[in-house]
Amino acid sequence: MRKIIYLILCIISITSFAQKSTIDKRFAGLDTAFARALKDWRAVGFAVAVVEKNKVIYAKGFGYRDFEKKIPVTPNTLFAIGSCTKAFTASLLGILRQDGKLDFDKPVRNYLPELKFYNDEMNDKITLRDMMCHRTGLPRHDYSWYFFSTSSRDSLIHRIQYMEPSAGYREKWQYNNFMFMTQGVVAEKLTGKSWEENIREKIFQPLNMNRSVFSIEDMTKSDDAAIGYNLLKDILISKTDYFHIDAMGPAGSINSSVNDMSNWLITWINHGKFNSKEILPDGYVSEAISSQMSIGGTGTVPSKEQPEIYFSDYGFGWILSSYKGHYRVMHGGNIDGFSAMTCFFPSDSIGIVVLVNQSNSSVPSIVRNLIADRMLKLKYFDWNSDLKKADDKTKAAAKEGEKSNISNRKLNTKPSHDLKDYTGLYKNNGYGVFEISLQHDSLFLYVGKHTMWLRHYHYDMFEPLEKDPKYGIDVSEKSIPIQFQMNLSGEIERASVSFEPALKDPIVFNKIPKPKEIGKDNLQKYIGEYDLGGIIAKVYLKNDKTLFLFVPGQPEYELVPTENNKFSIKSLNGFTVQFNMNDKNEVTELLSIQPNGIFKATRKK
Repeated sequence: MRKIIYLILCIISITSFAQKSTIDKRFAGLDTAFARALKDWRAVGFAVAVVEKNKVIYAKGFGYRDFEKKIPVTPNTLFAIGSCTKAFTASLLGILRQDGKLDFDKPVRNYLPELKFYNDEMNDKITLRDMMCHRTGLPRHDYSWYFFSTSSRDSLIHRIQYMEPSAGYREKWQYNNFMFMTQGVVAEKLTGKSWEENIREKIFQPLNMNRSVFSIEDMTKSDDAAIGYNLLKDILISKTDYFHIDAMGPAGSINSSVNDMSNWLITWINHGKFNSKEILPDGYVSEAISSQMSIGGTGTVPSKEQPEIYFSDYGFGWILSSYKGHYRVMHGGNIDGFSAMTCFFPSDSIGIVVLVNQSNSSVPSIVRNLIADRMLKLKYFDWNSDLKKADDKTKAAAKEGEKSNISNRKLNTKPSHDLKDYTGLYKNNGYGVFEISLQHDSLFLYVGKHTMWLRHYHYDMFEPLEKDPKYGIDVSEKSIPIQFQMNLSGEIERASVSFEPALKDPIVFNKIPKPKEIGKDNLQKYIGEYDLGGIIAKVYLKNDKTLFLFVPGQPEYELVPTENNKFSIKSLNGFTVQFNMNDKNEVTELLSIQPNGIFKATRKK
């Protein structure tokens, strides 16, 4: 009996030793470092996974996926990965090229004729390769999809022709989400399937990325999904609404977990193969992580602080750099409430993914670098303290800058018009429509999910301010003022907003009539002929609901009701028509109000 007990104890001892020996010593003590990062950056939670060659060697969650309910993060927790999506979209084109369905170096309009750019040179020359490495000449124009959101990719494609470039094509690297959205539409056109269906069939399913989804609706159905948070004033953790990015999906809508993303990294480390099966063409993988365009700017040359980190180029959905003598491929992602980092070292067969439920967080970079240093056997460096010092220094400099900044605000000025004259709809074809309304004695701007109070700055310029719904404090990162302009008739005609800093001139939104519902019976009273100095103008009704004006020698004009007895001419900015009535409520005359004057036409009996 003693021999049996002794044998059992030996087996237990050997088993215990074997279990302890399987713990990778390279991760010893990192839990403490990660907990410190969470605390110092007031982050709610994150998940991290590390792969080596063809295995996941570390996967863990820290903090909470739900701060209020204190539900912890796990390696299966779903996070929005934002722009880490771009490598998936570019890879889909790599697969389609392998199938002979497209050529990266032919004009993109060969595959998507409905796509139009700002000028003929762009139409004739921009290729898929140009779009895949951000060298089309177009700056970001991000407010177009972010503020003026839509569920229609066709609508976003239509906007591109009105977006002004800030450089010549292939002249410089300029990040642009629209160009990756367009790549997804090209794939849809060539395959007859949605971008989502293509990614699921060609990438997710063969990689066993079974938890990964494309929409917020599907993400929230999961039993393990993270809630997104903002950090206000560096101290207040505030829950934020999910951002429904469906139409811009190919540029950033994937929601995934670190366990799923590990399979994606294993595929790249192994030249496009997963479980010995080719998922991505080997030739494409090599091309995608090779320099296609120099990013330039900060990070291109070694700094005094980090002399071993330098060069910054772009491949296809990947940023390339040198990290302490090691070739690094990575891409970050940010969307409301979430930050992400996908990274691998192809020559070292190591991959790292970090997903955080906090907007614009530094945690992904800190965790990535701490792990990379361990895995690459590099000298210890306190990345958390280094980035915290840099962040504190930047914020202190910004505060000092505010103190020394001389405002150009002209005090004691007033708007040129009554506030009600600024109300209405304003439209730009490359962006969309926003509305301004008057509530009590204040103007408010409505665009997408945003409601902003317009604070008077000076003259006809106003500052939009947005408040956090929970804490009621201003969350406008940097107020972009709105400048209103009038036409020759003295009416407010347009608004200018510097939505794209890379352009010299602001984006102009023309005021358009806000339709007012008028029934057929009320419209009929305007029908008739009007004598305009010997020229007979006709007002008539179409489809029992739309009023038109016709003047001989001119096209017919659709009249849009805006006020009582007043209409705007739909196709002409600054042109309105007013009908005057007698005591019997009968129309007696028509006034054509134009920038160059007011013209009266008497109604014929």
